[in-house]
Amino acid sequence: MNTENSAFRRRLERGAELRAVRASGGNAREDAELEAAEADERGKRRKVEDAARVEYLIRDAMAQGKFDNLKYAGKPIPGLGESYDPDWWVKGLIQREHLSGIGPPAILLRIEDAELDAKLDQQYTEKQVRDILEDFNKRVIEARRQLQGGPPVVTKLRNVDGELERWRERRAAAAAPEPEAGPQAKRSWWQRIWNGPGSA
Repeated sequence: MNTENSAFRRRLERGAELRAVRASGGNAREDAELEAAEADERGKRRKVEDAARVEYLIRDAMAQGKFDNLKYAGKPIPGLGESYDPDWWVKGLIQREHLSGIGPPAILLRIEDAELDAKLDQQYTEKQVRDILEDFNKRVIEARRQLQGGPPVVTKLRNVDGELERWRERRAAAAAPEPEAGPQAKRSWWQRIWNGPGSA
């Protein structure tokens, strides 16, 4: 801090000397040196004034409580450690605004692919499941053929027969009856007291 002050003071003294030389009618070299020193001083003063103004505005906003209760105060910023995704803004807009049916086909197909199993589980017949899968595969192929630009289509086609088999397995697992309690069922506390500890 002291070295900065002494360097600043030396520059001011040199500027004063050059001004005195100019007032007495100095030569061109001294005039050029004076102009350079004054321009340097003006630039540094402007930077200090800008920094002081910014510091003042920040402190004033803090005093007014404008930084209180910010959305991510004390929390990690979402998406900061993730790899760069060129479509981050489109994905963020779709998530924030809960948009559906709007956006590049590549992104819409990725979203639909992630939700497809749940949609299939809501169907009642194999024909419905097959129609949904065939329509999905058709749209993936059409999106791959497009020449309009945009993000690449990386969504994979679904194997209709394999997905039907998985749908049947999930459906059978959901419809399976729960196992009934066998003869070793636990007795309630009043049955144990009434019948005694040795009775069945």
